[in-house]
Amino acid sequence: MIRPQFFYDSLACHGIDFYAGVPDSLLKNLCAYITDHADARHNIIAANEGGAMGLAAGHYLATGQIPVVYMQNSGQGNIINPLASLTDKDVYNIPVLLIIGWRGRPGTHDEPQHVKQGKVTTGLLNVMGIEYTVLSKDEATAKVQISKAVDYMQRTKECYALVIEKDTFEDYRLQHVEVNDLTMTREEAIHIVAASLGQHDCIVSTTGMISRELFEYRAAMGQGHERDFLTVGSMGHASQIALGIALAQPQRRVWCFDGDGAAIMHMGSMAIVGSKAPCNYIHVVFNNGAHDSVGGQPTVGLQIDLPAIARATGYKTVISVSTKEELEAALSSFPSPLSSFLFPLSSFTFLEVRVKKGNRKDLGRPTTTPVQNKEALMSFLNDQI
Repeated sequence: MIRPQFFYDSLACHGIDFYAGVPDSLLKNLCAYITDHADARHNIIAANEGGAMGLAAGHYLATGQIPVVYMQNSGQGNIINPLASLTDKDVYNIPVLLIIGWRGRPGTHDEPQHVKQGKVTTGLLNVMGIEYTVLSKDEATAKVQISKAVDYMQRTKECYALVIEKDTFEDYRLQHVEVNDLTMTREEAIHIVAASLGQHDCIVSTTGMISRELFEYRAAMGQGHERDFLTVGSMGHASQIALGIALAQPQRRVWCFDGDGAAIMHMGSMAIVGSKAPCNYIHVVFNNGAHDSVGGQPTVGLQIDLPAIARATGYKTVISVSTKEELEAALSSFPSPLSSFLFPLSSFTFLEVRVKKGNRKDLGRPTTTPVQNKEALMSFLNDQI
């Protein structure tokens, strides 16, 4: 395996010292090293991968130095537009080194949401005309590959990708860990909120730990999973899935269980939810200021005022809580579904639940397939209420 320090120093020898991106589990050791050794102006954890490309382009325009954008391969969808219409040689011809974690590589076992993305990872690079190599796990070979990539970018001013397999980087633990003083865990908060739901309510939960913790809550309580849509992929889009259900079934209360990283990734979605003002919609953001699923890298979730943003985009009731007692009190104040299935406008709610970082080490994963989850939910939604 490669030492993160070796990789970081190898790029620095070529004058490459600016990083932007979205953390990935396959890159967590490298991302941790970058976080510890690059200052805040030279390592920016972006809202999404497309935004990271914009940051990288700006850095190149200002300095003439090649920047780095790191991501999981699921982020390729977010970079296709800037790759085609910003950095491409037929437009501005801007070189960016892409570091892409290859989840779901064919021939390796991975979660269902990574299988298709793994199959098309290199194909998408080919279609976009991006030269690439799979980074070797041998440092001597990797050094040659890095030099080749830099030479190519300097010569052509085009992007180049280093595709990263599982177990490429040696372990490295983040030294400068941001710790908040919050006491409630996300899992505790999920239990409290899920326990308050009515029998006809449904949940759309976001990518990562939140869906896993919700699934385990149902299992622990001896409940089925038919009321929950576990959005195992498509980070940042759970709020729009929930909105689609809420608009189609205005008689049913729909809850979106979101994370701060996911909400920030596609924050414009909050404006669309707000413009529709669905009275049967409750948007819960479990905010711990971290990308917990991919190594605990920080987000700006606890540095910004998410409730103020929700209020500005049209949410009618906006609440922020930080303790179990506050959460229970907030939930008890929510209007219950009426026999007429009409919800007061104040039911359209944004609830920020501020929680501490981390999760159970023995946290499991859903034991049902995405298709089974979809079919069970659709059967539940098709029942008359």
